[in-house]
Amino acid sequence: MWADCGLGWVVAIIHGLALFQNVKSHPSMPTFAGPVTSLTVAKGRDATLKCVVDNLGDYRVAWVHVDKQTLLTIHTHVITRNKRVSVSHYNFRTWLLHLKYVEPEDSGYYMCQVNTQPMISQVGYLEIVVPPEFVNDVVNRNISVAENANISLSCRATGNPIPKIKWRREDGQPIIVGQKKVELYDGEELVLQKVSRQSMGAYLCIASNGVPPAISRRMHVDITFPPMIWIPNQLVGAAEGQTIALECNTEAHPAATNFWVRNDHVVGTSDSKFETYQVVNGYKVHMKIVIKNLNENDYGIYRCVSKNALGETAGSVNLYKVRATSSYNRNIPPTSTLPDQEILNIPVESEMEVLEKAGIQDNLSFQEEETEISVEHSTGMYI
Repeated sequence: MWADCGLGWVVAIIHGLALFQNVKSHPSMPTFAGPVTSLTVAKGRDATLKCVVDNLGDYRVAWVHVDKQTLLTIHTHVITRNKRVSVSHYNFRTWLLHLKYVEPEDSGYYMCQVNTQPMISQVGYLEIVVPPEFVNDVVNRNISVAENANISLSCRATGNPIPKIKWRREDGQPIIVGQKKVELYDGEELVLQKVSRQSMGAYLCIASNGVPPAISRRMHVDITFPPMIWIPNQLVGAAEGQTIALECNTEAHPAATNFWVRNDHVVGTSDSKFETYQVVNGYKVHMKIVIKNLNENDYGIYRCVSKNALGETAGSVNLYKVRATSSYNRNIPPTSTLPDQEILNIPVESEMEVLEKAGIQDNLSFQEEETEISVEHSTGMYI
């Protein structure tokens, strides 16, 4: 019935005990041998506060939670209804207040007092530290926006001390904030303006306050954009009977369907003369088509096509016939996908020979949708 007594009642109770007990004469009055040591304890752990009294005699020690004005124990008896509280002593000199599985509400000042007249007391502080815990207000952790849009990532956490929030990218790449690139960003809200495809990926919100464990929350940012194509070599020459590789680089998100077209027909799907390969790296795809044992009918325009829900684009490579020689054109990349067959690189002949054999006028430019191929007269090289 004393669980919620105020400090006034505490004083009255202890004073009453002194009046009604048979107090013997003491050679000296009780004194504290040292202060009540303050403690810092993590939530869920056990805490023990110690009070050492010399010359206690027939006096009594009580523990009080000052902030709550609650009497916890008197002598060896537990007064509070809190079942996590207990008391013990060593030879009636060292008095220990035990709290099991401490909670944040257990924090505050605790008084050890002796019922002398006047009463003597000491106060110690118990701090309950709490590891970070996220405020569960994030409904969608996967964000998808179009390129050049603005997005805001928010992350909040509670704990004691108040946690600090830092952001970093899961892949280790820098975060693009405005015009700056940073490895870590401080703050509950991360604002990304005019996002580009380089900003796509997983972002980690990390909350820490010095109380282990630190915690992290993962948010994924998708940046959508229509396909784009880059062609390393738009004009490729090869001789009959040889094997050649044509290449094309695409970027798109969501992932695009990529294929090769010649004369309005998709090539490389069933004809054994062609082999197609794709190397995927995130939103980037390297396309390659290998044409085996070239003959007269294989020369012409090959189109690499990339298509997703946001659009479609294509680029062209012109494969023309040249005379076989003993030297090789280093501009044509070989393929490593055919271990049993070497893909030869053909040398660049003189400009007039190339134009005559390909049937191209020296003032002609090739153009296929967004891709343009031109012949430069000053260098004698084809780009």
